[in-house]
Amino acid sequence: MSQAAVPTVQIDNDQVRVTEWRFAPGAETGFHIHEMDYIVVPGLTGTLRIVAPDGGETMSDLTHGVSYFRGKGVHHNVINANDYEFHFVEVELKQ
Repeated sequence: MSQAAVPTVQIDNDQVRVTEWRFAPGAETGFHIHEMDYIVVPGLTGTLRIVAPDGGETMSDLTHGVSYFRGKGVHHNVINANDYEFHFVEVELKQ
């Protein structure tokens, strides 16, 4: 694995966990499974490479401030495909 993305938990209570993720160019989260529904709020416009456990890859274009929702169970590795630092805020919904 290349350089790891850096998570900073901002809020963690009985309702939500809010984490800021910062990615140097090429940095990645490593494979993980989301155990909660979540919302991502991009801090910049850019592209992330999403790798599935079977090796399939997709490119995800994110736009600054345009949030998206995903359900729990997503299994992937997220990699910064930009030549600049990228960041987003992830809001996990505890239920």
